[in-house]
This record gives sequence, structure tokens and C-alpha cells, in this order.
Amino acid sequence: MKREYLKKATLTAKSDASEVHETVKTILADIEEGGDAKAMEYAAKFDRYEGNVLLTAEEIDAAAALVPDKLKADIQFAHDNVKRFAKAQKATVSDVEVEIVPGMIAGQKAIPVDAAGCYVPGGRYSHIASAIMTVTTAKVAGCGHITACSPPRPGVGVAPAIVYAAHLCGADKIMALGGVQGVAAMTFGLFGLPKANILVGPGNQFVAEAKRILFGRVGIDMIAGPTDSLILADTTADAHIVATDLVSQAEHGYNSPVWLVTDDRALAEKVMELVPGLIDDLPEINRDNAFAAWRDYAEVIVCSDREEMAACSDDYAPEHLTVQAEDLDWWLDRLTCYGSLFLGEETTVSYGDKATGTNHVLPTSGAANYTGGLSVHKYMKIVTWQRATREGAKQVAEATARISRLEGMEGHARAADVRLAKYFPDEAFDLTANG
Repeated sequence: MKREYLKKATLTAKSDASEVHETVKTILADIEEGGDAKAMEYAAKFDRYEGNVLLTAEEIDAAAALVPDKLKADIQFAHDNVKRFAKAQKATVSDVEVEIVPGMIAGQKAIPVDAAGCYVPGGRYSHIASAIMTVTTAKVAGCGHITACSPPRPGVGVAPAIVYAAHLCGADKIMALGGVQGVAAMTFGLFGLPKANILVGPGNQFVAEAKRILFGRVGIDMIAGPTDSLILADTTADAHIVATDLVSQAEHGYNSPVWLVTDDRALAEKVMELVPGLIDDLPEINRDNAFAAWRDYAEVIVCSDREEMAACSDDYAPEHLTVQAEDLDWWLDRLTCYGSLFLGEETTVSYGDKATGTNHVLPTSGAANYTGGLSVHKYMKIVTWQRATREGAKQVAEATARISRLEGMEGHARAADVRLAKYFPDEAFDLTANG
């Protein structure tokens, strides 16, 4: 059976590609030349903020005092889970030492980057969880300095809960600066900060473009597009829960795709019937996003069987992938392209977004075909080293000289030649390319 689209998207993430490149490029150049003062100019222009940029200990304490105790406990709970999972991930990377041939030792060493810049969105929504996800993983990785950066609001500054979360999770400095100017400040080492080696965290299209332009000068977690989510559901799925989960992810943004893939046409039709009412029931600030996302970007696809459903999902390579179907182990073994996988009705993307422990900074726009999301590993440089005895390097030197000459790289060959001549002066070697 060919895939049948009961609902087809009229737009894609690429349809909304704005001409932001030149704007961002100009802002970055202005701030790199103008430094702190120019960054503050842009803060005043875009955020209408002229307050303190680097929060003092007193300001952090004052913000923490505004956070209710119950929310503090929830932030602590989420932080503990993310930290526990990050530690488990870090344990999967270890230093390695192996004797390649007798006397020739090669090794691997995992070294954390020195300075991390964590961007925490704070515009329409205060992304408390993004502070937890980015700062905690950088801390567990062992980064020497962590800056958390979040947009301030006029007359308020950074949302108190973001300040509290960033501080709790281990940020060395918290910066009240948003957008391109915040990314630039971390990259260029403004306001007395160390220059960031890596920039992580979600943001709007201007933040994403700034990271894209700066990539190479600094590392980045990924180039992110609008968040997207796909649900695989069979006849056993609860239509109301499926519809609720789709709407919960559509509220991220007007251009956030959500997709339902199923082998049960009746389920698909029921979900499509339920979604509009669930959207209408949202608060207005959430409703507009979810309505536009469902109208323009959502798709509902009916497949012949679960194998075709899995193949369809892998083609989409969604950021978030939920399975609400029988035989969860089969799906876990079969599926290959996703940012994070949520198996069974008992879990949901919202859990991963906020408090499960797995990271919510994930590949979008099909990037899950080739990469995973933010983890403690993103802050780790996996470097190699080698050491040898003279005898151990002998065979390597011979092979190196011959291969190099075959390639036409005589300088490389001679670096091997001189060692053989020094260490084994009484031996003759055939080091020609066609020897």
C-alpha cells in the first residue's frame, strides 16, 4: 500500500526561510568591532534593556528569592535527573591505550573544552529546562568556565526561574543579554568573559543563524530549525492521548511540524477530529502557535503495516519520535533515525523536554539522519596520541616512507627516512614507492 496522506503540509520549515543572514552578519561584525558598548546598544534596541549585563551574586540571590519553593524543588528534581544521565553518558567515554604493534603505542584521551556558552531562550516562553539541559551537561563534562546567557525583559531582567536554574546547575556567570548580541558576547569574550569554545542551546532564527555563521571559530551543538515531532500509533493507541501529544508539541511555534503515522485509518480520522478542539482549549498565547502549526505544517499519514510506518518515520528523521503501539521492543530495534525516542503511552515528549534526564536540545529538520542531540559528549574533545620505541616504529617508518613516495609527498617520506638512518645505521631499507 502506498502511503496515504489524510492531511498534507502546505508549508515546510524551508518555506519560512527568512533573509536574516545579512542582518546577523552585520550585527556580529558591529559587536566584534565595537565590543561591550556596541553589544549594549543592541540590547537596548532589541530587548529594551539597559541594566546590568553580568549578574552579581546579590542579583542572583534576589532572583532566587522570587522563585516559589515548589518550583525550586521541581528544578532540583529535573537537574538531578539530567546530571545522573549525563554522568552515565560520560562513563561511556574513557581514555584508551593500545599497543598497535610491539613497541608502538596509540591512545585516546577525552578532554573537555575549557569555556562553554549556553544560550537559554527567554522570549515568549521562559525556557527553564534549557538552562538545566545545557549548563548541567557542560558542568558534568568538566568545562572550566560556563556562561549562561538569556534575554532580559524590560524592567525585569532575566526571568528569575532561569537565573535560579542556571546558578543551581553550575553556571559560572549569568548574562542578561539575548539574541545575536548574547551569542556574540560569549563568542568574542566580552564583559570580561573567556571566549567560548562551544556555543549550545536553542534559540530563534537569529540565534541559529549567528551560530551558523560563527561555526568554525567556535564549536556549536547543531544548527537548529523549528522543533518537530512524529507519533507512530497503531490500533491500540488512545486517540485522545495521541491528539493531545501532537498539540503539545505544535505549541512550540507556528512553524513546528507535527506528524502522525499510523496503520489504522479510523484512529487517524479520530485524531484529526479531536485536534482542533484541543487547540481551541489552549490559552491564547499557546493557541495561535498550535493552530498555525497544525494548519500549515502537520501531516497525517496512513501506512499498510508497521514496517511501512517505521520506514516512513526513518525518512522523516524526526527530532522527537513517539511510539504508541504494541511490541515496543520491535520498534526500539527497528527505528534508526530520531533525536530522542519515547516508547509507550506512559512517556511523552513533554517528559523529555522538562525532567526525564535525557536532553531536549535535539537535531531538527531531518538532521537526525546523521547526528544525535546535545550530550556531555558534545563538550568533550576526543583526541589521540602515540608513543613508540625505536624498534616499534621501524616497520611503521618503512611503510610511511613508501606510501608517502607513492603519493608524491617526499617531505613526509624523508621524515621517516631520517629516523631509520639514525636508529638503524647499519641496516639497508628499500624505501622506494615501487620497491
